[in-house]
Amino acid sequence: MRGITNRTISGCPRRRGRDWNEKRNNNMIARKANEEDAARIAEIERAVFSDAWSEDAVRETMCQKTAEIYVAEDRKTIVGYIVIYTVLDESEVVRIAVDTGFRERGTGGFLLDTVISEGALKGTAVWHLEVRKSNMAARALYQKKGFRDVGIRKGFYDNPKEDAVLMTRSLETVSGVQEERDRL
Repeated sequence: MRGITNRTISGCPRRRGRDWNEKRNNNMIARKANEEDAARIAEIERAVFSDAWSEDAVRETMCQKTAEIYVAEDRKTIVGYIVIYTVLDESEVVRIAVDTGFRERGTGGFLLDTVISEGALKGTAVWHLEVRKSNMAARALYQKKGFRDVGIRKGFYDNPKEDAVLMTRSLETVSGVQEERDRL
C-alpha cells in the first residue's frame, strides 16, 4: 500500500494530517480523490443525479477544508465516490454515487466502510446523511451500516420534488465500534 495524501490539488492549500493508505477489497481500491479524478466524478454525477455537480464544483469541493472525497477504483477505473464534510467530531455524507454499470457489487458499502473507518481513527462520533424517501436500496444500505431514520425534510429534493429522510449513525449506539477502533 502507498500513502496518497501528499498529492496536492492546484490552488488548494496542502492539508496536514496523517498519511492515508488506500483500502483494498478484492479488485476494488478506495483512495482519496485527486485533481485528475474530477472529470470522472462529474461524469458519474451526470449519470446518477438530476442535480449533478460540474467538474468545477467537484474541484472546488476538493479545496474545502472540511471536505474529503474518496473514490473506488475497479481495475484502475473509478466506479464510485463519496463526499463527506467533517466538523469537529461530526461528519456528513453529502454525496455518494456508483456508476450504473458497477452497481450491486458492494461498491457503495465499501466506500461507506472506508470513510467510517477513517472517521473512527480521527474521532468522528456521529455521522449524518440525507436520502430520497423513495431510494429504498440506499436506505437499506445505510441501515445495514448502522444509520437510523431520525427525521424527514419535506420537499427537500427537486427533479422530482421529494422528501428527504434524515439518517444518523452514532458510534455509541453501534455495536462493535470499540472493536472496530481497536482493529484499526
